[in-house]
Amino acid sequence: MTLDRFTVCSICYRQRSLDEAFAALAAAGFRRIDLFGMPPHFSADPAEVSPEAIESACARWGVSIANLGTYLGRTFHLDDPQAVRDEVDRSLATIALAQRLGARTVRTLPGEGEDPAQIARMAPPYADISAAAEEAGVHLVMENHHGRLAGIADLAVRLCEAVGSPNFGIIYEPCNLLMGHHDYWADWRTMRDWVRHVHLKAGGWVDGKFERCHYGEGEVDIAGIISGLDADGYRGDYAVEYEMDHVEPPETGLVRWRQWLEAL
Repeated sequence: MTLDRFTVCSICYRQRSLDEAFAALAAAGFRRIDLFGMPPHFSADPAEVSPEAIESACARWGVSIANLGTYLGRTFHLDDPQAVRDEVDRSLATIALAQRLGARTVRTLPGEGEDPAQIARMAPPYADISAAAEEAGVHLVMENHHGRLAGIADLAVRLCEAVGSPNFGIIYEPCNLLMGHHDYWADWRTMRDWVRHVHLKAGGWVDGKFERCHYGEGEVDIAGIISGLDADGYRGDYAVEYEMDHVEPPETGLVRWRQWLEAL
């Protein structure tokens, strides 16, 4: 299998500089990056991380930005008009940077907890920034994190329907869904029309504890997910999300994962 549709998350090098992170990811054989959305890798504030610094590092290491792993919308659930306005402004600035950097998707963080009452508060500001995202050719995507609204398939779809934009959707994250004791295949069938990006990591439950593991191990059928989603019409990217430092450093672990994918 070629790596044309695979990106790699820079979160595994989140404590290193852009140059160090991009050099290591390129050395592991990846060329398209899901950029961690906080300094030292990214910020909507150019005083913290300038877009020129990102562009220069991309050119130096022969990589490109596929996704911004930001935390947009983090105050949209609040009953605080000023906090919402400030977040709209920050989101619009980030969307403009995503367009400049060539990123197709930008991650958002919808609400706190799983209370569906948040949907009515969040939908209007999300609709506003989604209109800007449509103009920029960018998709806003929320990740299936356990303990948040997007981790419940039905609620994630309800938010997508309330926002009502083709450029607002979901990051399908089967490992996170499994961690929350969900059937990730059933959730795929619920969310499939709104999925715009996919994160891939592996893991499983061992003696009542969830443990991360390498591709090809654990309970997440990475190969089956890729073939199944492609057969079902998914045409977006697959992000390799390495969060396994406690098992193997990313310098060698990412090479192992790349080789595993290429062998499919």
